[in-house]
Amino acid sequence: MTELLQTIFQSLQELLGTAIKNLPGLISGLIILFLTRYFAQVGQKVVSKAGEKALRSKSLQILLKKTTYVGTWMVGILFACVVGFPGLDLGDIIATLGIGSVAIGFAFQDIVKNFLAGIILLIEEPFRIGDEVVINDYQGKVENISIRTTQIRTYEGEKILLPNANVFTDAVKVRTAYVSRRTDLGVGVDYNTPLSEAAEILNKTIKRVEGVLTNPVPEIDLVNFGDSSIDFVIRYWTYPEQKEVRHVQTRAIIAIKKACDEADINIPYPIRTLYYYNQEKYNDYIPNSERGNNSFN
Repeated sequence: MTELLQTIFQSLQELLGTAIKNLPGLISGLIILFLTRYFAQVGQKVVSKAGEKALRSKSLQILLKKTTYVGTWMVGILFACVVGFPGLDLGDIIATLGIGSVAIGFAFQDIVKNFLAGIILLIEEPFRIGDEVVINDYQGKVENISIRTTQIRTYEGEKILLPNANVFTDAVKVRTAYVSRRTDLGVGVDYNTPLSEAAEILNKTIKRVEGVLTNPVPEIDLVNFGDSSIDFVIRYWTYPEQKEVRHVQTRAIIAIKKACDEADINIPYPIRTLYYYNQEKYNDYIPNSERGNNSFN
């Protein structure tokens, strides 16, 4: 029993001696980590200012900031490991990181997938920060692309976070990708309306609406013989922002209604014609014998 206690005590002394011996290295490693945090934040700010001057793309500015931040931490952690554990060789650390990265890749494959998709989105720029997009059932303005998610502010003022991997693989409609965007506005006129005259009035009216672009030129198309009307489609172009599209459409509807009223052009609503008849006289279920008697009467 005494020998066992002596062995335990001796082992504790050796561990304590090893800890005291390595204590300066561990403290130095912790100091390096704190300095790494400071340099990562400072470096991110410096790179951000330099990127704003050198790069026009906000996406590339964000990518540069994130790369600087992550790279600084990687270098700092490696340096802290070398200083904190003098027995470790840099090659051993890199080999350990290689093995660990495989395990981490399997355990956090969704996070890694979203991270890589975010980098590709920032480099390729299928859309930019500030663009208005439609992704699946979500519509709004792109506010940020982080390491894991793409942040969208909907037109209703809601914040939506979409995984970068989904954004990368799904179809994305970029509404503000070009300088102009077309709106198709349907208008129905009465069947008694002179069509050429109506088309001319609609063409002049839409061109005078504030916010309608002169290039491309608005178009007036006849598209359908409806139940109660002959249908036109007015195709005009505006700036692509959703707010501008809505406001111009409101002004267009007001102007078209006013122009049609002044020209005595009727914009009909659905009409149903009802026929009244004597159901007893035209009853299909009257037997043939009775029909014959009624015919002689």
